[in-house]
Amino acid sequence: METLANLEAFIRSAEFGSFSEAARRLSLTPAAVSRNVAMLERNLGIRLFHRSTRKLSLTEAGETFRLAIAENLEGIQAAIAGIGGAGNEPAGTLKVSMALTFGTMYILPLLPGFLQRYPQIRPEWHFENRRVDLVTEGYDAAIGAGFDLGTGLVAHTLAPAHVIAVASPVYLKGRSLPEDPTGLQQFQGIVQRSLRTGRLQQWTMRNAAGEEKAGHLPVSLAVNDPAAMQEAALLGLGVTMLAVPDVLPALETGRLIQLLPEWYADAGVISLYYSTRTLQPAKTRAFVEWVTEAFRNQRLAERFAGGRR
Repeated sequence: METLANLEAFIRSAEFGSFSEAARRLSLTPAAVSRNVAMLERNLGIRLFHRSTRKLSLTEAGETFRLAIAENLEGIQAAIAGIGGAGNEPAGTLKVSMALTFGTMYILPLLPGFLQRYPQIRPEWHFENRRVDLVTEGYDAAIGAGFDLGTGLVAHTLAPAHVIAVASPVYLKGRSLPEDPTGLQQFQGIVQRSLRTGRLQQWTMRNAAGEEKAGHLPVSLAVNDPAAMQEAALLGLGVTMLAVPDVLPALETGRLIQLLPEWYADAGVISLYYSTRTLQPAKTRAFVEWVTEAFRNQRLAERFAGGRR
């Protein structure tokens, strides 16, 4: 009878195409994972992987074996977790990706309380303005908008992702405010150039009545980072379009003013993404619940809405 360790090492190595990544996910050394797989191959009398210095891939027999045991293995893991999980404290490295501005403003402040409650969790948080691949890059979770929901990924909605037009009181002094989004053409515009596509970002805005109008800004200044856009607006360089979470503190203190309070661009939702391909670790479940509770207590979904506040 094969041990659970050998089978787990095989399934995770097949899933990630790497002994090293499988080892990280199983909290083992690469040598231990390789040894477990080799023992399984020896016991079965078949080669499960093609090995090279660059790539690890399944043989035909390996793929057949993987398909035969994958679901059964997860059922066994779930049963074990269900029996013993109640007394197990969430622990281990928690690798999470999030945008720099959003993460430092809304997620990082949750860390002291989280670590006090779960002292055995070691956060490894990556602040980056890109959409990561949770499975292949080994992330436990990611927070953002617009991720592709591949097989085994789930998105837990936290709040709307609404984009609004803002400018500093100094810049707006003596200027007539627009009546609708088409009036933004009269201002100097601070526009984002996408790092992913290289295109200048322009938005179509909507109101509560369902009307839609182009909210295009003249390109007086182009930058590639939301934090730089906000800083340029604070310096009085023009009007910019930013997600509400990025500018909320400046709006609440009066350092920025929302133009067109009835109008916003809908960029989707801010979600917490995590994998369900394998049994969800206790550390990930604890993080999801902690963030969800914080968003509810702080009424962030309501505060992030782009309509009149």
